[in-house]
Formats: sequence, C-alpha cells, structure tokens
Amino acid sequence: MNITLGHYLALSTILFAVGLAGALTRRNAIIVLMAIEIMFNAAILNLVAFWHFKVFATLTAQMFAIFAVTIAAAESAVGLALVIAIYRHYRSVDVDEMKALKG
Repeated sequence: MNITLGHYLALSTILFAVGLAGALTRRNAIIVLMAIEIMFNAAILNLVAFWHFKVFATLTAQMFAIFAVTIAAAESAVGLALVIAIYRHYRSVDVDEMKALKG
C-alpha cells in the first residue's frame, strides 16, 4: 500500500480536530497550550507533505515549516512562562479563574 498525499492530509485533519477539541473543551491552561501545539504540528505536517509530494516544488514549504516550528517553540515558551506567572499569583491554572484578569 502506497502512502499518498491524502493519507497525510487525513492525518493532519485528525490532529487538528483533536487539538481544536482539546483547546475548546479543557479548563487547564497547560493542556490548552498542548492542544494548540498539536494544531501547529498539523499545519507543519501539511507543509512537509506538500513539499514531499512536489505540490510546492521549491523549498518554500520547508522554510515555512522551519519557521512554524520556531514560532511554535517561542509560543510554547512564552505561554508556559505566563502560566507559571499566573499560577504563582492565583495558585491555579484553571482557565475559568483567569477571567479575573480582564480589565
């Protein structure tokens, strides 16, 4: 059985759906951040699959994928730092309790 572009796109769709469901349904901020990372990984998988199957014949897809990985790492570091700062103040990482931060 050959693995086609459709298989990669289906896997990416499933990953994105799982990430979206996790981001919308969970209350723990760390789990929400992990769900967002799963959605980023689904987009990166699309870019690499399109490059592999020569949909984008240039290295543009790979450069976008590397850029997306860099952005995801920066987002993860900043998000985790914010969660730690909020935990130190409120002693909780429950997203519903963070509504008190609204000005």
